[in-house]
Amino acid sequence: MQPDTGTTKLSIIIPTLNEEKLISNILNIFNKEFKEKFRAELIISDGGSSDETLNLITDNVDKVIRHDGEFKQNISRGRNQGAKSSKGDVLVFLNADTFIYNPDELFEEALELLNHPDNVAIAFPIRVFKDEEKLFDKIFHGFYNLYVKMLNNVGIGMGRGECHMVKRDYFEILNGYNENLYAGEDYDLYKRLRKKGKIVFANKLVVYESPRRYRLFGYPKVIYNWLINSVFVTLFKKSVSKDWEPVR
Repeated sequence: MQPDTGTTKLSIIIPTLNEEKLISNILNIFNKEFKEKFRAELIISDGGSSDETLNLITDNVDKVIRHDGEFKQNISRGRNQGAKSSKGDVLVFLNADTFIYNPDELFEEALELLNHPDNVAIAFPIRVFKDEEKLFDKIFHGFYNLYVKMLNNVGIGMGRGECHMVKRDYFEILNGYNENLYAGEDYDLYKRLRKKGKIVFANKLVVYESPRRYRLFGYPKVIYNWLINSVFVTLFKKSVSKDWEPVR
């Protein structure tokens, strides 16, 4: 892919809340060369960090959206606020505790998949950081990635919220993430997107995440929370969780 001086193609939106420990890892991926190559802009949508997160923002960040309202901002609102200030044809929502080891390859191949007119979004396999991955992490995420792939293959949209890539037009048609959901908002969005077109599960394009939530709460509790919230989102269009406890 050659550099292009045209309009913004890619808007990378990272919601943050007290992410001083990990924010630099993800920001350093998107250097000047990457941004020029992919005609990308980088947006931070901060939910009211009280640590050093905002002081660690680097020059490659194009916009910082700060939440200063009286109510507590959930991740759905944070992502939507970032999207509203973006200009790209393709929206990428990345959690602040993620990492991509081969960003050029991942974005080249994902954008190629998204070029097909029938495809509206990309779902990515998720794994734990390579240097922190244990055997059970590998087993669980291997099976869970197959589960996400299966849901998309049978026509039920699904994409884990660690990384969403969506065509802007369809995101706006659906009014983005449901801001009334404090959990399950990722499943809800992709379920609605599937009614507009195809969601591609990009088998080999892995996005890595911190295992901090699994280490603190354990897999049984995390899986239970995922399951109960997805059931309520499907049946009642609301989440059981009224807050998603930050783990830092």
